Amino acid sequence: MKKYYKTNQYITAPELRVVGPDEKQIGVMKRDEAIFKARQMGMDLILVADKAKPPVAKIVDFNKFKYQQQQKEKESKKKGKQADQKEVRITPFIAQGDFQNRLKKIKQFLDKGHKVKLTVKFTGRQITRKDFGDKLLKQAVDKMAQYCTQETQPKLQGKLLWITLAPKKQTPSAKQTPSAKSAKSAKSAKSKHAKKKK
Repeated sequence: MKKYYKTNQYITAPELRVVGPDEKQIGVMKRDEAIFKARQMGMDLILVADKAKPPVAKIVDFNKFKYQQQQKEKESKKKGKQADQKEVRITPFIAQGDFQNRLKKIKQFLDKGHKVKLTVKFTGRQITRKDFGDKLLKQAVDKMAQYCTQETQPKLQGKLLWITLAPKKQTPSAKQTPSAKSAKSAKSAKSKHAKKKK
């Protein structure tokens, strides 16, 4: 949702706490005085916190301010997407039945469009058998290859070995065109006719 900011003469508060283009506070000023100061600097006065007492306004070039806000929104969306990553943990000596259940869970997350961090958790001296973890991750990737792609190589952090899986974009199979269908029907009819002739 886009946020709209009051600028210059559209600001109605009689008194404002003004922040300069260098992010430093200038102080509390009358609205008209703040607008005049902004114009002297070839910039705009933008109301950034109308609920504060007194409201806070910033002296800045409006186009630059708008660009900065757009960048913040993009960063926020990016963080939101990263938050959609789910994690599934397994142990290096997990039972086959439990392993299959974890794979089902991974598939459910992938089907919903989530990325999945698949983690092998080692306890105690299990860390000496890192190869078991590598084999498990490879086995999981092989079994889930139809539904996902492996985004990262196995990474070991402390006693956790993990990879990231991303949903595979499904490409719908091309539908048969009417001309292809009619050609197929014609071929079938011709074949039947040839059989009857014999």
